[in-house]
Amino acid sequence: MPQRHATRLLEAASQIILGKEHELQLALSCLIARGHLLIEDMPGVGKTTLAHVLARLVGLHFQRIQFTSDLLPADIVGVSVFDRETSSFRFNAGPVFAQLILADEINRATPKTQSALLEAMEERQITADGATLPLPDPFFVIATQNPSTQIGTFPLPESQLDRFLMRIRLGYPDRAAERALLMGEARRELIERQQPVITPDDLIELQDAAQALQVADRLIDYVQNLLAATRQSNEFAGGLSPRAGLGLLASARAWALIEGRDHVLPEDVQRMFPHVAGHRLHLAGDGRPPAPAALDRLLHSVPVS
Repeated sequence: MPQRHATRLLEAASQIILGKEHELQLALSCLIARGHLLIEDMPGVGKTTLAHVLARLVGLHFQRIQFTSDLLPADIVGVSVFDRETSSFRFNAGPVFAQLILADEINRATPKTQSALLEAMEERQITADGATLPLPDPFFVIATQNPSTQIGTFPLPESQLDRFLMRIRLGYPDRAAERALLMGEARRELIERQQPVITPDDLIELQDAAQALQVADRLIDYVQNLLAATRQSNEFAGGLSPRAGLGLLASARAWALIEGRDHVLPEDVQRMFPHVAGHRLHLAGDGRPPAPAALDRLLHSVPVS
């Protein structure tokens, strides 16, 4: 049953976001793994549409936050206001109190504002005026990021990047998909007519089922060897953290579930590795993110035990 939920989601999403089946499966894996997704690409390739589609297909409460240089942390988390009738302060919840948050162009906000999401993304809660307030379940953040070469962007600090389980790129559609987009109906109208194909409770069932998938001891050894290789390599400024290792296993479990298996294979780990590790690693010397070729070399240097 859980795998059928995933199949229905992918089939419905593919009718709106054309020619991106692999990227959709990666995004769904991130959602099932209870992670958060960073999409880095040029404007206009469907990043925002992907967030709208997932929210509509699962029936999630959706909020979009447009990140700008003058956005304040209170604009995300909320603010306490004085109520004269009760002579007390009342907390007005911000847009972060939703099940799916689209942090649009997150790197156009200052680091201070970006940090307002740190607690929410890691602990599924926010602290305001000394009180801890839980966030809804499920809770999923999709952030879009423009290329750092564009004007008015701020680099995401390592602590913020580490909160994202995966980073993907959508890229341009192929010729056939682009032609269908040009000749077809506007995506916004398609989304507005789309009905949910699963419920939030179905999504939680998917997440629980993925977490329960079997992982052999030898596969744990393989993941540990990958983590050690990043830490020992002279090519990177620093290695992957234990949090990254947990995320790699969680995303591999989710991919295996979508594929209809009750166990995780080394190929699942290898498929997820570039998307889990690529935004966490930086090249020694210049600090740039590693190219796909560097990640491929590391994968091939670690044998499957």
